[in-house]
Amino acid sequence: MTIRVLVADDHAAVRAGIVLILEGQEDIEVVGQASDGEQAVSMALGLRPDVVLMDIRMPKLDGISATRELSGITDVLILTTFDIDEYIFGALRAGAAGFLLKNTDADALVDAVRVVARGDGLISPSVTRRLISAFGTAVPERRPQEVGGLTPREREVLACIGRGMSNAEISVELDMAEATTKTHVSRLLNKLGLRSRVQAAILAQELSSGTGT
Repeated sequence: MTIRVLVADDHAAVRAGIVLILEGQEDIEVVGQASDGEQAVSMALGLRPDVVLMDIRMPKLDGISATRELSGITDVLILTTFDIDEYIFGALRAGAAGFLLKNTDADALVDAVRVVARGDGLISPSVTRRLISAFGTAVPERRPQEVGGLTPREREVLACIGRGMSNAEISVELDMAEATTKTHVSRLLNKLGLRSRVQAAILAQELSSGTGT
């Protein structure tokens, strides 16, 4: 199945470079290009791409605010030059499914688009250690009764997400169809009021360490 991608960046040369990389892949189609956050939201609502590649610093509406508006509508993969905590945690709180730096090589960028399109989360290796060390600040603390509302299977899926497992890996681990795994992931996100799989992974780590209770 073809992955439909919207590229949002205020620099025309950067957009052109990203589009050139993506359109060289048989399974990826660039369905639109946006030069600011407002246009990105408008185009995403109209085109319903599978993935939005979103810059952070853009005019009219920044990428984090645009991501927040698109949460639950389409998956957003942040692609930025700026490796700073404010942007990393802001993007994850807003519901971004992934966070990459623009110095990522072409193959890694393409792989990231595929990962996010499958419903999995992805974070640039260069910021993962910082995220793990400060994961408690990335999502609001959850009350025990909220997590207690999950079914036993959903709790198992949440634990797997916290271990960094993809939907395919969870399906093998728990012996169920991948479509069923996706359903469980969607339901537990809704029950916990989380915007993305990445936030679920952070919460799972909080629970395993005792900081979320």
